[in-house]
Amino acid sequence: MERGSEGPFKRLAREVAKFGAVGIVGTVVNFAVSNLLWHLTSLQAVRANVIATIVAIGCNYVGFRYFTYRDRDKSARTKELSLFLAFSLVGLVIENGVLFAAIYGFGWDSSLQRNVFKVLGIGIATLFRFWSYRSWVFKALPAEDLPEAGAPVSGPFPEPAPEPRPKQRVS
Repeated sequence: MERGSEGPFKRLAREVAKFGAVGIVGTVVNFAVSNLLWHLTSLQAVRANVIATIVAIGCNYVGFRYFTYRDRDKSARTKELSLFLAFSLVGLVIENGVLFAAIYGFGWDSSLQRNVFKVLGIGIATLFRFWSYRSWVFKALPAEDLPEAGAPVSGPFPEPAPEPRPKQRVS
């Protein structure tokens, strides 16, 4: 079956799976960095977690751009990166807000409690990130730019549109 001929639910399932794979790598990086910082430095827990989240955001951008959304519009990389960072910052606030509330609002500050609320914060932030990245950052190409299912493709690049003829001057 051609890739372009699969249904919308199958495409969404594939996208969710790829997003999840990149997310798992980012989550492992996030947990590793935060736990290392919590146990090896004297940084406050939320500050250490912010650093870990920033490191994971960098890893995630590479995974999303070159794996999950590699087929998406690449024409405005500066805008894409700016939007990615803006929405990632909102996700960072969500994730670390949950941890902040647990530690400073409820006094839940053991290593286990930190990690439980880190999971909760990452989960809520992930829902926001998935929606925002696919809606605003890594936009799908318009349907007219995509090859039709079963259409012959002569090579890796589509045929260029014919150039318009220059207007002739009449004197």
